Amino acid sequence: MKKQKKTKDKIIRRLLMEARPIWKWLIVAALLCCGVIACSVAGPKLLGALIDQLYAYWDGSFTGNLMAAILPGLGVLLAVYVGYSLFSYLKMLLLNKVVSRYFTCGLRIRISDKIKRLPVRYVDQTPVGDILSRMTDDVSTMGNYVHQIVDTLMSGFLMIIAIAAMMLAEDWRLALIVLALTPASIWLSSVISSKSEKHYYQMFTEGGNLNAVVEESFTNFATTKAYNLEEYTQEKHAKVNKARKKAEANANFMSSIVRPIIAFSNALAYIAICLLGGWLLVSGSVSSVGVIVTILLYAKQFAAPLEQIAGGFGDLQHAKAAAKRVFRILDMEEEPAPSGKLGHEAEGNIRFEDVDFSYEKDSPLIEGLNIDVKRGQNVAIVGPTGAGKTTIVNLLMRFYDIDAGRILLDGVDCATLSRDELRSQFGMVLQDTWLFRGTIAENVAYGKPDATREEIIAACDRAYCDHFIRTLPDGYDTVVGDDLSNLSGGQKQLLTIARAMLANRRLLILDEATSNVDTRTEVLLQKAMDNLMRERTCFVIAHRLSTIVDSDLILVLNHGRIVEQGTHKELLAKRGFYYQIYTSQYAI
Repeated sequence: MKKQKKTKDKIIRRLLMEARPIWKWLIVAALLCCGVIACSVAGPKLLGALIDQLYAYWDGSFTGNLMAAILPGLGVLLAVYVGYSLFSYLKMLLLNKVVSRYFTCGLRIRISDKIKRLPVRYVDQTPVGDILSRMTDDVSTMGNYVHQIVDTLMSGFLMIIAIAAMMLAEDWRLALIVLALTPASIWLSSVISSKSEKHYYQMFTEGGNLNAVVEESFTNFATTKAYNLEEYTQEKHAKVNKARKKAEANANFMSSIVRPIIAFSNALAYIAICLLGGWLLVSGSVSSVGVIVTILLYAKQFAAPLEQIAGGFGDLQHAKAAAKRVFRILDMEEEPAPSGKLGHEAEGNIRFEDVDFSYEKDSPLIEGLNIDVKRGQNVAIVGPTGAGKTTIVNLLMRFYDIDAGRILLDGVDCATLSRDELRSQFGMVLQDTWLFRGTIAENVAYGKPDATREEIIAACDRAYCDHFIRTLPDGYDTVVGDDLSNLSGGQKQLLTIARAMLANRRLLILDEATSNVDTRTEVLLQKAMDNLMRERTCFVIAHRLSTIVDSDLILVLNHGRIVEQGTHKELLAKRGFYYQIYTSQYAI
C-alpha cells in the first residue's frame, strides 16, 4: 500500500515538474487569486456594517443623514465586487491561455517527437486510436488539473483560511460551528476521491480502445459495407462503448459523491448558525444583527471552497490516471541513435552476414541469413507468404533492428550509421500506396521538396502517369489524398513510383510495386523501371514472377532462409522450390 501511494505521489510530483515552464505565470495567477479572495472576504464584512447602520436607524439609535452614511459604503461594496469580477476574469484568461498554449500544446509536441524516436514496432503494435487518445484526451486532462491547482485547490485552501480568520474575528462561537466540520470534510473528500483513480485509468484505457474501433471502422468503411459487416461492427463498438461507459460511470460516481456530502454538512452548519445566532442575539450575547448576517454570508461562502477542494481531489485522480498513460509513452525506451555518416555517396553494395531476426523472441523468423549484393544488381526476393520477404526490407531500412549478425552498406555496418543517413540512400515503392492531402505535384516531390515543375513532369512521364494527370481538372495542381476516391488504386501506385523516380536514390526497394496496375500498364511500367534500375542496386519483392524474370539474381526464401538463388533460367532448370512456385502461377 505504501509503495502504491509512493508511486501515486511520484506521478503528481512529475506532473507538477512538467509544468515548470509556466510556473512564473502560475505565480501571477496565484496573486490574482489572492485579489479574488480579498474581495470575497471583504464583501460580507462591508455588507454586515451597512446592515448594522440600517438596524441602528430602525431602532432609533442612529442620528444623522442615513443616505450620506450609507452611500460611501455602497460605493466601496460595489468597487469590491467589481474588483472580484475583474480579478476572476484576468485569472481565468491567464490560466486558459498559458495552460493551453505552453503546457498542453508543448506536451503534445513532445509526445509527437517521442513517437518519432520510438521503434517502429511500437507504432505497428499500438492502435492509432489509442495513441491519439493519449495525445488529445489524456493531455487535456493533465492541462485541466494544472489549471485547477491554482484555480481550485490553491484558491480553495486560501479562501478557507481567509474566511475562517474573518469568522473568528466576528464571533468565535458561531465560527466554530462551521470550522468543526472542516477537517472531517477534507478527510472524507480525500478518502472517497482516492477510490476513483483506478476507475479513471480504466476509463482512459477503454477510451483508447473505443477510438481505435472507431478509427478502424471508418478507415475500412468500404470493406465493412462490401461484406455486410455493419451489424458486427456495431456490436463490436457497442461492447467497447459499454465498457467505457461503465468505467466512466464508476469514476464519476466516486468523485462526485463527495460534493453532496459536503453540501449536506454545510447545510447543517448553516441551520445551526441561524438557531444559535438567533438565541445569542435575543439573549444579548451578540452585539448586532450585522454579526449574524456576516457569519451567515461567510458560512455560505465557506461551502464553495470545500466543494472546490472535494472536486479537486476527484480531478486529481482523473489527472493521475491520464498522466500515467502519457508518461508511459514519454518513458519508453528509444531506439539507439548512432550518428555515423557514410562519408561518401553510396555505391550500392549490400551484404547480410549471419543475420538473425524475430518479431517475437519466442518465434524466430530469420536465422543465419547471408546475402551478397553487388552494385547495380537487380535482386528479386520471392517466396511464399510469411517467408520473410518484406522483413528484409524492414531490416534494410532499419525499421527493425537485427538480433544478431551485421548488414553492411559499402562495407560499413549499418548499425553505426544514423537512420537519416541510411534511409537517405534508399528510394521505396511499397504495395500499400500512401498519398497525403495535397496536390499531385507536392505528392510526387515528397522525396525531393526542392524539385522543379519540369523535374516532376519528367518523372511522371517516365512513370507513365503524366497522361492521366493532365486529364484531371487541375492537372498537377489537383488536390488528392489517401482517403479520396478521385484516383484509382493503380493511379496512386503510379504516383508513388514517380515519387521514387524523382528522388533518384542509389538504392531502390520495390515491394509488390506493380500489384495494383493492369497488365498493359505493367508492361509500360516495367520498361520505365528498367531504365530507373540501371546502375542502381535494386531489391524487388514480387509474387507475380513475370515481373522479375530478367533479374540479375533471384533469392528464394522459405521460413526465413534462402533455399535457392540464381537467375530465372538457372532456377527453373533446377526444378526445385522456385520451379514449384513458378509452375503454380504459369503452366509450362
